[in-house]
Amino acid sequence: MKSLRLHLAALLFVPALAACAAKPKVEEPPPTVPGYEAVQDAEWLIPAVDPKYLVDGNTKSIVPYTAGDAPGTIVVDVYSRKLYLVQDDGTAVRYGIAVGREGTSFRGNGYIGRKAEWPSWTPTANMIRTRPDLYAEYAGGLPGGLENPLGARALYLYRGGRDTMFRIHGTIDPASIGRATSAGCIRLFNQDILDLYTRVGPGAQVKVRTEAESLAVDGAWMDDAWGRIVPATPENVAQKEKDLVAIAEFEAKEADRIARETEEQRRADEKAERARLRKCHNQGIADENCPLPAEIALEAAG
Repeated sequence: MKSLRLHLAALLFVPALAACAAKPKVEEPPPTVPGYEAVQDAEWLIPAVDPKYLVDGNTKSIVPYTAGDAPGTIVVDVYSRKLYLVQDDGTAVRYGIAVGREGTSFRGNGYIGRKAEWPSWTPTANMIRTRPDLYAEYAGGLPGGLENPLGARALYLYRGGRDTMFRIHGTIDPASIGRATSAGCIRLFNQDILDLYTRVGPGAQVKVRTEAESLAVDGAWMDDAWGRIVPATPENVAQKEKDLVAIAEFEAKEADRIARETEEQRRADEKAERARLRKCHNQGIADENCPLPAEIALEAAG
């Protein structure tokens, strides 16, 4: 009977709390950058790109292009982490990219042999063998969608009529753009791969620059302290050194704070344990029969 009364009281109390609660605060949607707003594509709503990922060089832009590649060519530079679509007026559409391990394994020329909207993805045998905990469940393939690592579109690079396994595709991880990543080929923001996809057709030529070609055309680049690609200028080198020192100091302070809080919690737990056993001793209860805090709370609730 007591349990039933408590249950009914709880049911009556919840609406009362709801009636007295403050009106929920309506959060303003984050600002969006033109060209990177949310996009409804087929049945999927592609989220807007957070402006913090749209740093200089990561966004789509029209830039002068004098490298001599033919109009319509896709030029991939894994060193500056840029992709260019050469135009016929001395310019190129430049996109920021993320470069995975597979993206650095191809050099030279190829062509787009296949295009796919919301492509399916199947991990390679090597990926499954080395990380079965991550990839084994997808051995049969993962259908296209917002959880698929190939994103909204994929361009498949062929050479001599054969698939090279080199892909230019979207991403579900916008934070990766401008960075070197552990896996994958060439990733663009989903909004950018949608744009590139409409501009090129099957047969479009693809050139992947060598390091020497990259240095000659785009100059030297480097990772900053957070792994973002930036020009390798003396100023950026000096800034990276300062940032690495600041990051190390912050991590040391965080480690000290966590160690201190862990020690404080350990002491508090030991104090509570001594108090529990002392109470049982005072009541003549042996240590092995002394109820644990969870058991005491359950008994009190019942």
